[in-house]
Amino acid sequence: MSLKFTKSTDSEHKLKLESSLVSAMWTCGRAIGGQQATFEIVTELVGEGAPVKVTGKSVKGKKLGKVQGKMRRNHFVGALDIPEDIEPGDRVFFEVKLPKNSLDGQSEQIPAFPPIRIANMSWSATEARRGDTLTLSADIKGLPEETEVAVVIYEYDRDQVHDRIVELPAVVTSERIEISWEYQYHEDTDEIPTQEELDKYGGQYNPPEYFFTIKVEGVEYGLKQESGLLLFKDWIEIIATDRLGRPLENEKYIIHKSDGTTVEGKLNAEGIAKVDNIPPGRYRVEFPEL
Repeated sequence: MSLKFTKSTDSEHKLKLESSLVSAMWTCGRAIGGQQATFEIVTELVGEGAPVKVTGKSVKGKKLGKVQGKMRRNHFVGALDIPEDIEPGDRVFFEVKLPKNSLDGQSEQIPAFPPIRIANMSWSATEARRGDTLTLSADIKGLPEETEVAVVIYEYDRDQVHDRIVELPAVVTSERIEISWEYQYHEDTDEIPTQEELDKYGGQYNPPEYFFTIKVEGVEYGLKQESGLLLFKDWIEIIATDRLGRPLENEKYIIHKSDGTTVEGKLNAEGIAKVDNIPPGRYRVEFPEL
């Protein structure tokens, strides 16, 4: 708001500042049946705690309910429930009133879509190793062809505080999405087990597990791990020689793994051994007979 002051500055004057409704806008691009559509209201000089009333409607007469609240620092955010039986092709909008300030206004219209149905979320494999390329796929109904969505990959945590790994774009084609992701393990000190974790999980420390979700207009589907969990497994290669560079053929070894367990074996005639299914984290190789 711009103010113009033309009176003298050597005396006291009273100015009346007018309140105004600056904007009433959706913060999502579409209204999806069975989900919430978020909005934002911005004002000027309405006073802290000024009451605000929001009523959602559709062009075809569908009611979206009401939201009431108070303005905080000339700002108010909220969400309206979109009915599951919203008709395709309908458009929704909301009306806003600030009764104590005698202000009202209306938002723009955004398109409405029927409920989105997502099924058959899956990985192309149940286990992954460094450098593996995996395919993530799902069936999606209720979105127009060529709609862009986001696939979000999380590292699963038993305490439900999942770590977000990456967000990838995907496009709906023939009611389906399918993308490729090259798995790369990034060592995290959180994955190195503490004695407390070993005690808590009976001496076993599970390797990292991953799931993915599909995000449409800020709504995430699959947060209950509907994709299933992808298990990370690693391997190590041991190459052992003596001081003259000769291979330690058939030498016995013991690997002390990060999960507190051990694995034993023997090197081959070239002093080499490759051991699969090693969990990430620190490990130690011992040659007990040397």
